[in-house]
Amino acid sequence: MDNPSKIIEGSVEYSLGEFDGKHVLYDFPKILTYLDAKGKILFGKKFRIYDEDKPILLRLCYYIIRDKENCEKYEIDIDKGILLSGPVGCGKTSLMKLLRYIVPHHRPYEMIPCRNVAFGFNHLGFKTVEDYGNIKFYCFDDLGVEPAGRFYGKDLNVMGEVLLSRYELYLNTKRKIKTHATTNLNAEELEERYGNRVRSRMRELFNLIAFDKGAGDKRK
Repeated sequence: MDNPSKIIEGSVEYSLGEFDGKHVLYDFPKILTYLDAKGKILFGKKFRIYDEDKPILLRLCYYIIRDKENCEKYEIDIDKGILLSGPVGCGKTSLMKLLRYIVPHHRPYEMIPCRNVAFGFNHLGFKTVEDYGNIKFYCFDDLGVEPAGRFYGKDLNVMGEVLLSRYELYLNTKRKIKTHATTNLNAEELEERYGNRVRSRMRELFNLIAFDKGAGDKRK
């Protein structure tokens, strides 16, 4: 890619900042303009970036463009993944789907609904846990509300096992394997769902970025 600060969508070229030949000097208002346009392409004309979401989006953008200085300021660890939490309908999934497009020159993560992982286990058993414990980058969507897994009479907290596998991978690879997730649950609810062991691993796997509890449902 010649100039990673420019992205073309259809016949329109969007600038995300200035490129000096080595680094992109990103410009947040330009990123917002691009995200708004890309959001409309992906999710329809009603999509828009809300003013009240801009502080969250700013932190997510610092993370995704690997702006070390600002990440340190917001206590975000660039090597960890993102756990984006907030009420139902506040736009978590859309934002995680969108962010990937700002950095087409970086390795993308795949969006996987957690319920699909649980259903996969019900059909294929432990192979499903192995399949997601690999070196791909994933964002697990809607963590904590997936059904329990059951295979040949054996119950399993499937996503808990997947997260433990991803944690082992994260520890044992030089280039950190990224795991992201979105959730409607708070820390206590996650612990109740997955147990203390998984919850403590999640602290090491994820940077927590949370919408305000009062964030409205944008789907209404």
